[in-house]
Amino acid sequence: MSRLRATQPGLLVCTVTGVLIFLCVRTLTPEKPEEEPTHPVAVECGFYPDELCSALFEGKGVAPQIAKFCKIPHGSEILAYLHTPGNCSQTAQRLRFITRPLSAEEGNFPLAYIITPPKELAMFVQLLRAIYAPQNVYCIHVDDKAQRKYKAAVQSLVSCFENVFISSKRQKAASAGLTRLQTDINCMRDLVHSKFQWNYVINLCGEDFPIKTNKEIIHYIRSKWNDKNVTPGVMQPSTPKHKTSQSHPESSPTGGIYVPPNEGFKREPPHNLTIYFGSAYYVLRRKFVDFILTDVRAKDMLLWSRDIHSPERHYWVTLNRLRDAPGATPDAGWEGDVRAIKWRSEEGKGHDGCKGHYVQDTCVYGLGDLPWIIGSPSLFANKFEPSADPLVVTCLERRHRLKVLQQAEVSVDPHWRFQQQSHFNLKPSH
Repeated sequence: MSRLRATQPGLLVCTVTGVLIFLCVRTLTPEKPEEEPTHPVAVECGFYPDELCSALFEGKGVAPQIAKFCKIPHGSEILAYLHTPGNCSQTAQRLRFITRPLSAEEGNFPLAYIITPPKELAMFVQLLRAIYAPQNVYCIHVDDKAQRKYKAAVQSLVSCFENVFISSKRQKAASAGLTRLQTDINCMRDLVHSKFQWNYVINLCGEDFPIKTNKEIIHYIRSKWNDKNVTPGVMQPSTPKHKTSQSHPESSPTGGIYVPPNEGFKREPPHNLTIYFGSAYYVLRRKFVDFILTDVRAKDMLLWSRDIHSPERHYWVTLNRLRDAPGATPDAGWEGDVRAIKWRSEEGKGHDGCKGHYVQDTCVYGLGDLPWIIGSPSLFANKFEPSADPLVVTCLERRHRLKVLQQAEVSVDPHWRFQQQSHFNLKPSH
């Protein structure tokens, strides 16, 4: 992003409600357009980032005033670090990864993650470092069609962490369908054969971001589910209440049930299984994963799933309703606050509208959505596109890291903290 410009000389003053910061902007009249910077560039509008984000989280009317001044060149700092020669300890420190368990409770309750990275490399780094803990383990699935440079950059990063690895099998176009389902199962095989111990596995896509800390996720699992799996869903109805676009990824507790256009299954389900419909996202016990990989019903359902639309929205929830499955919840419904999503159909009921923009009836969050996101009881939120508005993820990440460090029961290393001031060290006036 080019430097902030003023079209006329003088002083530009931006009054921000609740923040009351005067912004000084230099007069720039370049003879020719400036080239894109190749080095890290921070916010140039003089704000302390945490003050700015706090105002946004409180819902103060600052977004229109600051958006055009405080655009962050998304990922420039991260990408610069990734391409800077150095050893892995320098990489972990520069990218501000937390390198020690923050409490005995967390150290004794490791989690596993399956992650399909986003197209934006910097967003992947932000997601990974937000959920990273040295006692956890992470299986990364990189789309086989991804560019060579992208694959190389991901490989370079994950090679610096013993508990982060790329899936041994790669699939193409792993965003939906049987390939998406197979991607998770491939990673599950890698996870159960790894040397790392873990209690639950959580799957994420690259457009997700955590809104609860690692400690809070553990508390949620232990207090709300008590060794049960979390697979929100309901029995597949014989007639749908309504249909939406095929891209609609899941239903919501308050809305009608969305039924993918299977129009009746081509073949009867194996073993006389009752088919359920639910979310493609889950929180699963280790023993349930072992069951998925070995039980004949799970194997046969995987083969049967080749003939249905969006099998990942049936597979996990159906098998978790089997009463003899480890951690099963046969009588559960849409319970399970895994992901906060704003559906277009839920405006006025589940939320107050999308402040960003809709993509296939799913809200891509804008700055005005931040108060709703942090007020959600869910563990993660979706959907984010940092290239559209970098401040959304940046503010969530800063808030998340502050909470993580506040909850820490060990001494905090300085490099775990994010930079507090703007690049130019312009202190706000009051």
